[in-house]
Amino acid sequence: MAKIIPIDGRVVLKGVAAEETTKSGIILPKSEERPEIYQVIAISEGKRLKDGSFRKHLVKVGQKVICSKYAGDDVKIENEEVKIIAEDSISAIVQD
Repeated sequence: MAKIIPIDGRVVLKGVAAEETTKSGIILPKSEERPEIYQVIAISEGKRLKDGSFRKHLVKVGQKVICSKYAGDDVKIENEEVKIIAEDSISAIVQD
């Protein structure tokens, strides 16, 4: 895949297959409105704030995160789908 370098507080995400059952064996229903789980594959250097200061990202490459499937821009590059999103649109970091 071509290297994508996001800018100005943006993050590049790749979809992760959703779990269909919990660790205890409960089957999760499929829902189109449910937030999606993604893996961070690239981050920008950070975001320049209005006061001129610079804020580093809270997320790191390799982490799994949750965000709305409608947030950001969906892009297909070399037959691989990725999402480019502002870090502010990420709802949570998933810890295994």
